[in-house]
Amino acid sequence: MTNPMIRIIDGNTVTDRKMTDEEAADYKKVCDHSTARQAAADKAATAQAAAKKSAYTKLAALGLTADEIAAL
Repeated sequence: MTNPMIRIIDGNTVTDRKMTDEEAADYKKVCDHSTARQAAADKAATAQAAAKKSAYTKLAALGLTADEIAAL
């Protein structure tokens, strides 16, 4: 696999070049970490939605209306 491109802006000079192997490795670490962080956030959001649905179902089983549940 070839290394990704990098753009260096220094004053009025713009230089595009391929990343060095070291730069590409650092870039991959950051991207992988970002992807893992997003996956964890998605998992937490899914768990929160499931908990909310479960709580709503339990309160509805007690005979509460949607308006009463929303007021809680």
